[in-house]
Amino acid sequence: MSAGRLGDLLGIALPVVQGPFGGGLSSVALAAAVSEGGGLGSYGAHLLDPREITGLVGELRARTGHPFAINLWVPHQDEAGPWPDAAELAPHIRRLHPCYDELGLPAVAAEDITPGPDFDAQVDALLAAAPPVISFVMGLPPRRVMDEARRRGIAVIGTATTVDEAVALERAGVDAVVASGADAGGHRGAFLRPVRESLVGTFSLVPQVADAVSVPVIAAGGIADGRGMAAALTLGADAVQIGTAFLATRESGASEAHKRALGSLEARTTVLTRLFTGRTARGIVNRFVRDMAPYEETVPAYPVQSALMQSVRREAGAQGREDLSSLWAGQAAVLAGGARGARDYLSLLMDDFRARGGQGA
Repeated sequence: MSAGRLGDLLGIALPVVQGPFGGGLSSVALAAAVSEGGGLGSYGAHLLDPREITGLVGELRARTGHPFAINLWVPHQDEAGPWPDAAELAPHIRRLHPCYDELGLPAVAAEDITPGPDFDAQVDALLAAAPPVISFVMGLPPRRVMDEARRRGIAVIGTATTVDEAVALERAGVDAVVASGADAGGHRGAFLRPVRESLVGTFSLVPQVADAVSVPVIAAGGIADGRGMAAALTLGADAVQIGTAFLATRESGASEAHKRALGSLEARTTVLTRLFTGRTARGIVNRFVRDMAPYEETVPAYPVQSALMQSVRREAGAQGREDLSSLWAGQAAVLAGGARGARDYLSLLMDDFRARGGQGA
């Protein structure tokens, strides 16, 4: 089939983008499999340092000759403040002592909580490595990044949670816009207004964005099968971005506990929470979310809370502890079950899309 305007822009055969996952959930195997299958494989690199980003692009080039995307988070201005000292961190560390104890982990020491990689250094490494596509969430790509990407022939995709954000991204020069509805799993990327004022459902957001911008629109959030894909394209999207269903595939970096939760009855209930990283994200409700709910508004902002929780998230996944894991999932997660390979899922998705009368099949 034809991938339409996005296919013309990126050189992909199918109008399907694999959602990028941060925090170790992405994998080279997954991104390469999707790209080899005709979609656009993606890798969330916001926690990688510049040297790791350089190596990542090289690994992906070795695994696939097709286009792929590397994703970074644009830092928010309020995250540039002074790093909290030991006294400020102490109550937040004490609050997590039961989790550390339950998982057999030493309590995090304040001096071990440090900021993540520098965004400017990440971007410089990524531009130098020149992947086919760079995608951004959480804000507008800086002008110098857009200029250098254009010079190097790198396509740039931005992510919008509202129509105003989509318009701002087009004005900034991006080549395509992801219209990310509130249905989507993982972190919300609102950047012009607070998250609570930017929770537009996918199938309300997509036609408005399609009317407001001239660049290709990629629908994201609550899409896991051919029905959702057909609906998104009917509403004006040029392609779909699918996250949760690819997260459930064998190649993803999600823990087995996380994958089991996707497609389960528990996945019918998701919630927006700051508890795991300090930024609002959608995931399956579990014991950690319920027990820590009173602290929803008082946990420190990203990246401090993310650093505090890093060992908990990692060890809970390793021990198969669904009750303490960050189980990121969109509102269509129950449609994403089944232990399949990414290529198999992509084939099933396209078959279902064609069966639903999808255009261009």
